[in-house]
Amino acid sequence: MDFELSEEQRAIRDTARDFAAAEMAPQAARWDEDKVFPVETLRKAAALGFGGLYVAEDVGGAGLKRLDAAIVFEELAAGCASTAAYISIHNMAAWMIDRFG
Repeated sequence: MDFELSEEQRAIRDTARDFAAAEMAPQAARWDEDKVFPVETLRKAAALGFGGLYVAEDVGGAGLKRLDAAIVFEELAAGCASTAAYISIHNMAAWMIDRFG
């Protein structure tokens, strides 16, 4: 069994890592202390496709597998755990709507 990330998974990881480092980590402590819901940052995350990671591609999602999404969530959580948790929960809800209507 090969436990190495594929080239696509590494690209996804790097995109999430770069986003978290640039957009989330510098503000994370302030967001938590001031109880900020970072709407603009979430919009930027959505523009990168992080809002529909395992939603089917034919309806606008990324069509990724759960492992791929977990890689994204891990990198986002390194930048801001609470914002990453919200994005993860959003993805669960988006998948249910995609799957069950």
